[in-house]
Amino acid sequence: MDRGSTGEERVSSVSEELLPLYRQMLLIRRIEEESAKAYVQGKIGGFLHLYIGQEAIAVGTEAAITGDDNVLTTYRDHGFALARGTTPRAVMAELFGKDTGCSRGLGGSMHMFDKENRFFGGHAIVGGHVAVAAGVAFRAKYLKQDNVTLCFFGEGATNIGGFHEGMSLAGLWKLPAVFICENNLYSMGTPLVRTMPEKDLTKKAPGYAMAGDRFEGHDVLEVRDRIRQAVDRARAGDGPTLIEILTYRFRGHSMSDPGRYRTSEEVEERKKKHDPLRISRQKLLDDGMSESDLDAVDAEVEEMVQDAVKFAEESEPAKRESMFDYVLAPEGGADA
Repeated sequence: MDRGSTGEERVSSVSEELLPLYRQMLLIRRIEEESAKAYVQGKIGGFLHLYIGQEAIAVGTEAAITGDDNVLTTYRDHGFALARGTTPRAVMAELFGKDTGCSRGLGGSMHMFDKENRFFGGHAIVGGHVAVAAGVAFRAKYLKQDNVTLCFFGEGATNIGGFHEGMSLAGLWKLPAVFICENNLYSMGTPLVRTMPEKDLTKKAPGYAMAGDRFEGHDVLEVRDRIRQAVDRARAGDGPTLIEILTYRFRGHSMSDPGRYRTSEEVEERKKKHDPLRISRQKLLDDGMSESDLDAVDAEVEEMVQDAVKFAEESEPAKRESMFDYVLAPEGGADA
């Protein structure tokens, strides 16, 4: 019998590549939901910006790059940390301000950092990290290293001075970088139509002598394939790319945002049509997986999430003395 035509073979052709990505997106979603719950309970302090609705971008990106590539992003950073390989325990502990967190509890939600996994923030200053990313990419080119730097930011950052400085230098020096705007349409709480005269942000790309690409970021496989093209271009020495990915966050800008600038009907309609988890789950079902198969994945992820919450709750708080090792320079200089 020709097994190439069987249903079993059809399942493996799609599901084997999509299922791990679905699992990772689900992990991010559930970590974010538990984070929101813990924030309301007073277990997480400061600001909390959730990635719910945008998971396909972080997960698709990770599927398109190598472990030697570099990622920098904004304060909406938990999803990228998890996608890069930071453990759920380390992410949740950081959110709880615990010493076992990925930044020793000193960064919290907005400043996650994981050097081992080449995840260099978590940056709270809007647009400021674009120039930092250009510096990271310059280092790779100067040292002739075969890695690419990917920098993520929101549409609100594209009018910031640091954005233009970083992009200009990246284009001038043909740095091995990919600059990715996650356009979730609302720049905190103001619709894009009220803040920018040109809605296609990739039209800025020619001004920096770089390539541009623009697409919707709800299908994790499409995100992977489109970003991979830009990464391959950068790695080959053909210069950086400015990508605009149209996405949508299902929660407020932060936990303090009531979201009155959009209707609940709009949000629900977006969830029906553009939820990356719903899209991937349906693809898996269409490919022959059963609901019970996916329910087993859900249960596996839930166990990891609850373990992370328990670990964070039981961990020691961040230690004051850690600041002198990881935040502050020692008195008297490096030799003190």
